[in-house]
Amino acid sequence: MGSNLSGRCSRRSRGLDDTEVAEALGLSRFTAETRISRIMGKLAARDRARPVIVAYESGLVAPGTP
Repeated sequence: MGSNLSGRCSRRSRGLDDTEVAEALGLSRFTAETRISRIMGKLAARDRARPVIVAYESGLVAPGTP
């Protein structure tokens, strides 16, 4: 997975909302919401916790990583 995906997953794993993710990545809130929605669709996620779980399980983010 690409570094942008890693960054989005990392920021979501730290509990940032869509607006905070957008600001951190220099995107509009709409773009951040769209990308997060697409990630959720690809993972067949029913809630926002699933992408975070997948990020940890796949090694994209590690516990305690800023």
